[in-house]
Amino acid sequence: MENVVWIFVSAMVVNNFTLFYFLGLCPFMGVSARVSTALRMGAADIFVLVVTSVCTWILNTFVLAYAPYLRLISFIVVIASVVQIVEMVIKKVSPRLFRELGMFLPLITTNCAILYLAIFQTNRGYGFFEGLAFAVGAGAGLTLALVLMASIRQETEFSSIPAVARGAALVFIIAGALSLAFMGFAGLLSAT
Repeated sequence: MENVVWIFVSAMVVNNFTLFYFLGLCPFMGVSARVSTALRMGAADIFVLVVTSVCTWILNTFVLAYAPYLRLISFIVVIASVVQIVEMVIKKVSPRLFRELGMFLPLITTNCAILYLAIFQTNRGYGFFEGLAFAVGAGAGLTLALVLMASIRQETEFSSIPAVARGAALVFIIAGALSLAFMGFAGLLSAT
């Protein structure tokens, strides 16, 4: 149980996909203008990561053990299928959210964080529950990064910022500061 908790905390904070490995930057930069949109995108990411983790475990355990050379293409097909299902469900359940997410929802298909999860879960030899903890932790970490960025960006709308630093420049400065802050957790947690 301790190993599962450590995998969750590590994926969420210490080895955050977005702020440590710089994976999933398209939604991080694009959807992080409003907290509500960031939360919804984070929920979609968590769902896709969990379903991908389960499918990856099933594929690795029952199919790819006999044909490991099909691993990468199998992961890509699973991710594309899961994202298509999520896209159809969101379009049916919440057309407004579907419009808000716009092109970033299909980008989950090519989000390297999702593929990274499948590959890392396999390479680390995670079992079913370890894979779930890794997926939920990674999704929570992505959501945390999205919400932090969105909340800071919303606050900067009311600040007097020089024109040269507005827009993309400010977003990259904020992302760098958040990344440095999250890298500090690695030293904190390794010392305990």
